[in-house]
Amino acid sequence: MKKNNRETIIITASLIALFLLSIVLEYVIDPRGQMSMLLTVLKKGSVYALVAVSLNLLNGFTGLFSLGQAGFMLIGAYAYAIISIPQGQKDQVYRYYESAVNFSLPEILQNLMGGPGMILGVLLAIIFAGFVTAATAFLIGLPVLRLKSNYLAIATLGFGEIIRAIFMWGKLGPVTNGSNPLRNFVRQNAFRIDIGDTTLGLSTFFFVFLTAICIGIIVLLVNSSYGRAFKAIREDEVAAEAMGINLYKHKQLSFCISSFFTGVGGALLAIFMGTVMAANFRAAMTYEILLIVVLGGIGSISGSVIGALLFVAASEWWLRGLDSGTFLGISLPIFRNGFRLVVFSVIIMLVVLFFREGIMGDKELPDMIKQWKEKLSTRVPRDPKAGESNG
Repeated sequence: MKKNNRETIIITASLIALFLLSIVLEYVIDPRGQMSMLLTVLKKGSVYALVAVSLNLLNGFTGLFSLGQAGFMLIGAYAYAIISIPQGQKDQVYRYYESAVNFSLPEILQNLMGGPGMILGVLLAIIFAGFVTAATAFLIGLPVLRLKSNYLAIATLGFGEIIRAIFMWGKLGPVTNGSNPLRNFVRQNAFRIDIGDTTLGLSTFFFVFLTAICIGIIVLLVNSSYGRAFKAIREDEVAAEAMGINLYKHKQLSFCISSFFTGVGGALLAIFMGTVMAANFRAAMTYEILLIVVLGGIGSISGSVIGALLFVAASEWWLRGLDSGTFLGISLPIFRNGFRLVVFSVIIMLVVLFFREGIMGDKELPDMIKQWKEKLSTRVPRDPKAGESNG
């Protein structure tokens, strides 16, 4: 009991330190300096970490191979953007259509409650995006979840492409704006506090905090009776059904919950990017999320978070000089546009070769730390006098 309390205290203290660090970094780092990319990594890495963990819930813990994450992120991003565009800017966004949604949830609550109302409206819009995505997943899961293995992956991959085409369809223009981007909704630069002459940015804290809350809920789910049922289905469906587990019900539950948090991730991505366009949510985005899950370790939540941060940092920051001609102070003709992807692909191949089960395998970070402590303790030489005194 004391051990569990100690672990809870350590995790809580670590999260509080992380939240405070995100606020301090945004205050200290110059947004126009090179270190500003660290904030980008934390924001986008948080979004990708949430989506990767939600995919891991489905693929790693339930054993359902889905490739529809880009489609679910698209639904979440559009659902958030559509109900967050201010009323006075509808005509600027829907230039070729007459908007069918004539309200803005953050704007309504801001008029009623002031600044806090805007934040509450954004949170409600994000939750709404998650529920819309989960409802869509429920309808899709009715026929799709009766398929197995590769057939399920192909069906969900096709769903992602169909959803993208539907949202670009001109007939739905009054809602989705057709193939034109949605913009002018509440974005990351709105999360700040003015203290006298000082402006304290909270956008990094916003992304990190929401991601931590969502991942914490997924962790609680995985450790609950439902999580144990998911794992049983992953290991052996026949044995799980013999134990009284309703296979279809639990598959549908896992599918909807995973889609809910993917939709939340899509809404956060919309806030980060500032614009939403269906053409950007291609299958390649799903492959990136799947790559993060594989690199981190299938069945490891900690691995998905670490893999997301490393993936975004390497692709968006560390290797960027390979495309600009100069890397680590070295200038070579080979350092040209596109060379970064070549090096990044080689790094991924090396990681897969040396870490067959991913960086974390199916273990979590506390388990790895415990193993490292045990290995270090076994290497410490024993005092022979202590053995004689015991004898």
